[in-house]
Amino acid sequence: MTIRQAFIGLTLLAASTAATAEIIVGVTVSTTGPGASLGVHYRNTFNMLPKTLGGQPVKYIILDDASDPTQAVKNARKLIGADNADVIMGSSSVPNNHAIAEVAAELKTPQIALAPMSLPPEKMTWTFVVPQSIPLMIEGVVRHMQANGVKSVGYIGFNDPWGEGIDKAFTALAGPAGIKIVANERYARSDTSVEAQVLKIVAAKPDAVLIGGSGTPGALPAISLAGRGYKGQLYGNHGMVNPDFIRVGAKSVEGLIAPTGPLVAVEQLPESNPVKSVASKFVKAYDAAYGAQNRNAFAGYAYDAYLLVEKALPEAMKAASPGTPAFRAALRDSLEKLHEVVGTHGVYTMSPNNHNGMDARARVLVKVENGAWKLVQ
Repeated sequence: MTIRQAFIGLTLLAASTAATAEIIVGVTVSTTGPGASLGVHYRNTFNMLPKTLGGQPVKYIILDDASDPTQAVKNARKLIGADNADVIMGSSSVPNNHAIAEVAAELKTPQIALAPMSLPPEKMTWTFVVPQSIPLMIEGVVRHMQANGVKSVGYIGFNDPWGEGIDKAFTALAGPAGIKIVANERYARSDTSVEAQVLKIVAAKPDAVLIGGSGTPGALPAISLAGRGYKGQLYGNHGMVNPDFIRVGAKSVEGLIAPTGPLVAVEQLPESNPVKSVASKFVKAYDAAYGAQNRNAFAGYAYDAYLLVEKALPEAMKAASPGTPAFRAALRDSLEKLHEVVGTHGVYTMSPNNHNGMDARARVLVKVENGAWKLVQ
């Protein structure tokens, strides 16, 4: 055998190995703790995904971070260091995602965040965000307030980055819209009572109340407000739109309006909506696996994370083999170049300065009517 023949043989072998290499996807979500009502839906989606990703065999390693940022960091380090994950997906809350982003940057591994988050660009180099940004969604809430004559609002949200993020976005938009914030209160995700905060809000007599919580703990202010006889309009956010929120809030959340992705009301969308086809197929599969009564926005975020990596994978595979630092870097670069990728929640176009890439096509408003989420026309 000549040197040239040997070289060709090694090249073909390397190409064959790369073509069949297994992709390792590390997942950390909150399937226990306060964030469990969101995390179980992410896990459900990962459990029903195909056994291939972009034509490559794939292995999903799913860990529970118990809604704890410290545990999320431990999970991320294990998934990257011990399990050699090519990409990290998670977690279910903003605090956990912030913690994982630091690990992703340190270990130079792409992270697909499953909860909205916003960090300075230099800290987002390795992190891509699937859910809609908080300002994008709160803009829809403010527009509805304006159109319906809301002049004063009381705010109550988590005392963490999620609650602060909604407060910041709402404050920036409310003033120019002629809306006055007459009360601003906080509570912890693990709190069992918000009576003191709600008393202050009711005393301020706002036209409406905006709740900056998520999951089932997001229902607590609505329950307390109903108990105090508050009759104004309630608004929520895209961290609440799941069946468990309605189950826990019951009649207290009837009439609440929240922004969310189109998939939640996919049957009510016009045929011209760009995400209807993709969202309809996913919803059909998810309903078949877990029951129509369990439909939620969060399962779709996990599926969109899968779609983004699937679209980015072919280019990354040309540059390096999975399981290597070079492949992780190539996958990061490929994710950053994605253009008009249609998901269940919107259309994604990434760039070096935008690692979320969604626009108004990713937002609809829904309202709790008779114990279900209905599209606000």
